[in-house]
Amino acid sequence: MHPAFSVIVFTTFSGAGYGLAALLGLGLVDPASLSSKLGYFLALGLISLGLLSSTLHLGNPKNAIRAFSQWRSSWLSREGVAAIVTFVPLGILALASIFFDSHIGWLGLIAAFLCMVTVYFTSMIYASLRTVVMWNTWLTSATYLVFSIASGAVILAMLVAIVDGVSSNITQIALAAILIGWIFKHLWNQRRELGFGASSMETATGMGHLGKVRLLERPHAMENYLTREMGFRVARKHADKLWKTAVTLGLIVPLVLLALSMVSSNGMAAFLLVVSTLSIMAGLMTERWLFFATANHAVSLYYGGDALDIG
Repeated sequence: MHPAFSVIVFTTFSGAGYGLAALLGLGLVDPASLSSKLGYFLALGLISLGLLSSTLHLGNPKNAIRAFSQWRSSWLSREGVAAIVTFVPLGILALASIFFDSHIGWLGLIAAFLCMVTVYFTSMIYASLRTVVMWNTWLTSATYLVFSIASGAVILAMLVAIVDGVSSNITQIALAAILIGWIFKHLWNQRRELGFGASSMETATGMGHLGKVRLLERPHAMENYLTREMGFRVARKHADKLWKTAVTLGLIVPLVLLALSMVSSNGMAAFLLVVSTLSIMAGLMTERWLFFATANHAVSLYYGGDALDIG
């Protein structure tokens, strides 16, 4: 499918913001510390930036308010409602930290839970689509959730290192989340490569019992929305290069720099964690671009496409 930059920013930045907010809600940082106050500012900023960017993908952004009305049946609507609800406890926690140097434990747990619920709802916008076979798996939600924690933990480790010095606990959470997240992503890729539950022109048309189905003539003489958005293809050689880039920036570089930061002086550790933050965000944006670009919608089969072919 054609990856819209606004959706990539939305899923990556809001995910990092919710991951950061969830960790702050768990009380992992002293609420009186400047790193806690900056953390809430940054978390709310990333969440807001992500949500605002998501409206750019709407046909008419002025009607975005209508997206909240279908929460009974739409994961997109549920995600919007959850995002608004989550702002309430996060706002209170931010005010408590900034003005009163305090943390409300029970409210923090609620906020952390709502953050993860919102990320889960975001993932289900895609994981619930049976028409995109490679998305329709629990691994999609698992990668969204763990990558949210991973990116949020790296950002929090960076803030704490800059202000207070290295926190081994937060760094260890970041290391674990990054590893687990990429394990889930590896399993997700394996599922795609093995063609689990894949459709074909035969299954899409229901004519497989007659033999091999081939397209005689496309239903449209010119390119249209479906062929442009749903039938977008990325060459396999480019996909392979981007995958290596995503793994390098999102896994290898952050792991090495996080590990080095734990045995470095505070100044050097802060620098390493800044680079680690930039690296993991770039890596996850690349991963998210591939998430969309290599996904083939079932409708492409009616135009002669192959659900497993990304070349």
